[in-house]
Formats: sequence, C-alpha cells, structure tokens
Amino acid sequence: MTTVGEALISLLEAHGVDTVFGIPGVHTVELYRGLAGSKIRHITPRHEQGAGFMADGYARVTGRPGVAFVITGPGLTNTITAMGQARADSIPMLVISGVNATPTLGKGLGYLHEMPDQRGMMERLALFSHRITDAGELPGVLARAFELFATSRPGPVHIEIPTNVMALPAGSLSAGSANTTAPRAEMSAMVEAANLAIIAKRPLILAGGGAKAAGTPLQKLAELLDAPVVTTANARGLLHKHPLGVPASPSLKAVRALMADADLVIAVGTEFGPTDYDMYGDEGFLLPANLIRIDIDEAQLGRRPATIDIRADSALALEALAGLIEADRRNDRDRASGAARAAEARDAAWQEIGADMRAQVEVVETIRDALPGSIIVGDSTQPVYAANLYYDHDRPAGWFNAATGFGALGYGPPAAIGAALALPDVPVVCLSGDGGFQFTLSELGAALDANAAVIFVIWNNRGYREIETSMRDVGVEPVGVSPAPPDFCRVAEAYGIAAERLDDLSDLAAALKLARATKKPYLIEITVA
Repeated sequence: MTTVGEALISLLEAHGVDTVFGIPGVHTVELYRGLAGSKIRHITPRHEQGAGFMADGYARVTGRPGVAFVITGPGLTNTITAMGQARADSIPMLVISGVNATPTLGKGLGYLHEMPDQRGMMERLALFSHRITDAGELPGVLARAFELFATSRPGPVHIEIPTNVMALPAGSLSAGSANTTAPRAEMSAMVEAANLAIIAKRPLILAGGGAKAAGTPLQKLAELLDAPVVTTANARGLLHKHPLGVPASPSLKAVRALMADADLVIAVGTEFGPTDYDMYGDEGFLLPANLIRIDIDEAQLGRRPATIDIRADSALALEALAGLIEADRRNDRDRASGAARAAEARDAAWQEIGADMRAQVEVVETIRDALPGSIIVGDSTQPVYAANLYYDHDRPAGWFNAATGFGALGYGPPAAIGAALALPDVPVVCLSGDGGFQFTLSELGAALDANAAVIFVIWNNRGYREIETSMRDVGVEPVGVSPAPPDFCRVAEAYGIAAERLDDLSDLAAALKLARATKKPYLIEITVA
C-alpha cells in the first residue's frame, strides 16, 4: 500500500526534485517513509532555519526550487526567517511541514507543537499555503507550486500535511500537469518599446536579480543600443569586464548621475527596492521620466509608474526587443558613446566609495581571482557591504548575499552549503563576519556530514562593526555590538574541519587555493584590527 507520505516523495521526484533539506521529527516520520528508497538526497542541517537557507542557496545556483521538510510548530517557525529572505529575493522555495491531526486543529488542547492557526500564519508569508486533507489533492497542489515557480515571480510556498493524513492510503497518483512556459510580452508593447529605444540618444539599462539568467540577450541589446548596463547586487556577474558594464550600486551619486543623464531607461527584473536604490535613506533616488519596465510580476509592475510596462520573462523579452531593434534600420544612428559614459560612471563610483570600502572590495576581488568562476555567498559583513556598492563578479548568479532585501544574519554558511551541494564541481566561498557566522555556526557540522566543500572565510573584527559605526555616526553610545567570538579555528577543528587563521591579507589567495585543493569543508579566519 502506498501512503500519502510515500506518494509525496514519488511526486517530488517526478517534478525533478533531487535534494531535500530537513530535520525529521515525530510529526514528519511518515513523510520520510518513502525517502530512503528514492533517488532524493536528504541533507540534515543543525537548525530548521539552516534548512531554509540551504534550500535558498540550492535554488539560486540551479534555478530550481529548493525543498525543505520541517516539523509543525517550532520547526516551521524556525524556517520563517529563511522564507522571508526567499520572498524578498524572489527565490523559489517549497516548504513541506507536518501539522497536528485534523480533529485537534484550532482547539487549543495542548498537543505537542500545537499552534492556534499554523496555515493562517503561513498564508501571510508564503505565496500560498495549502493543507492536504485527501491524497488526491497532492498532484494538483504540487503542480500549482511548480507552475508558479516557472511562470511568475517566485518565492516560498508552504504545504502542510496533518499527521493523521500522512499515513492514509494514496493509491496510484500521477504528477499533475504544470505549465512551465514563461510568459511572453504582448507584441504591441514590444514594438512601442523598440520605437522608444531606437530614437534614444543616451539609453541606459538597469538589470536586477530578475535578469541574472538573461545574460546573452541583455548583452546583445546593450551593444545594439550602445547602452551602459548598471547591475544591482543580485545581478552582478552580468557583463563582466564589458566596456558597457557598470557593476555599481544605484544608491551611489555617480550612478544616479548616469541615470539622470539618460533619455531612456530600460529596467529589467528590478523592483527599485531601497536596499539597492536608496540604501543611505537620503531619498535621492528618482524614477526616470522615460522608463520601460520588464518584469515577470504584474503586481510589481503596478507598484512603480513607467512609460511602458512589459510583463514577461526577462530573457524572452530582451531577446524579442533586441530582434525588433536589430531589424530596424533606424537604429543605425549616432548616440553618445555608451562605453565612455559607463567608464566615467565606473571611475566616479570607485572614487566615491572611499579608501576603506575600496580596500574591502579588494578582499572580495582576491577571492574571485584566486578561484575563477567561483560562487561567493555573503552574509551581512563589511566586505560584502562594500562589494554590494561596487564589485564586478566573473560569473552570473555567482555573487549573492543577505545584505540586501530582507537582510537575515546567519544566511551565508547554510546558503553556501546548499550551493555547494547543487554544484559540487564549482568552488563555493562563504564570506561572513564573526557576528553573523555565530548565528549558524553549528552548520559546520552539516557541511561535514554532506561533504560540502565550502570554504568558510570569516572576517573577524570582533563585533557588529557596521552597527557600531552607525551608532557613533548619530551620536548614540554603542551598546550590544561586541559579542565575543569563539576561536573559530578550534571550533572547526572540533568538527574535524581543517582551518587556519590569517593576520596578513596577502596570504589569502594562497590559503584559498590550498583550501580548494582539499575538496572538503575548510575554514579561513581573517583577523581584522
């Protein structure tokens, strides 16, 4: 007899799931019944928040949804922070939880892990939350989730299964049909956009995280229009070293000046969030007057006014727009040199961030150059903040962190583990501060269990230095910003993970190469005066 729990595993396999992250408990035992005999790999974090962050890192480097299995009550609430990060950064995540037996729900009888209304809570955070009450619901609900991930702005989805439903007979269930065709733009809007782009003399492109999989058509359009391309933090790696690339934050005055000078701005896959466009809170960002927006999310398009809104997959829209422009002879016209405009913005932005930030960006560049084509997963720490302001990565979707959007501390270590397990042949570096690393320090054990060859680089300045600086800048006496760090190298060694401490940044490149050669988890602690 096939149970609901076993059918769930089979259906996940049918949807291409090969890895789940989770911690089993008495409320999910029946969900695990079919797991050992399946092709799905199970990874055990040390905390359910880690399960969510691992699923996030897995999703970012594969483009496929990361899947987490958690128990009801505290297991699910522990996962909420990771779901919040996924919601903010449009990351496909499927969280499957247990819930107490159906007859007990909402009655306050004091059952283990009981909550007043678990699904009601999740409906406020997830793109949708569904309770399975009958085996026949499974195919349709999973199909709905995977269709949403493929055809609209992704984020977290929650499915809960009561303990008395998990073991029910499921019979034979086939995976529901999911529409995975990304939306294409209406031709009338594309033609109107092409006409505006053709007559523009100083066009500019803004690329956000929604464009990170659209590198080829983005570059083609930029070259056709001779348009500089400004990349937000989640789009870094696009147009690496290209003369038209501007890997600098739109919060910088230099980039805002470039935007103000443009007579047409094409914004692709970016929500104009303040953590990208107004991180200093000076309210100096203004929407361009002549703006074409391309976004897969219709609701997002409605939040900011534009001259032309195009709801479509970024890659498909950019490809179609480039084709229309290329075929139009009017595009052969004089324009202000895009390469010169981009170079001027790059140079001005580099000077604007100041000597301290430039020094920290150079640390990130050392990682990139020592391990070409690597994935660098960041936490909220000084070098990450600096590189979000200005940094040119060498791999699309290879630079991501939690220092924008939701801003969850402790994101880096588990997200890096998820990325390394998804792409085991690619170097993966976690760049974290000593404060943030302590949020998820125990996930070193998960890296060891799974043999995830993450290189953990800890920027140890003995505290929350950015917060301390912010306090001092406004005349607040710093309080609570100096949590004592452990001896990270000894902690790593206690887990059986090799580690070394660097007092001189000139030794970093050699240490990274040595770490990568081990093909095992490795920790490098950088002590900062």
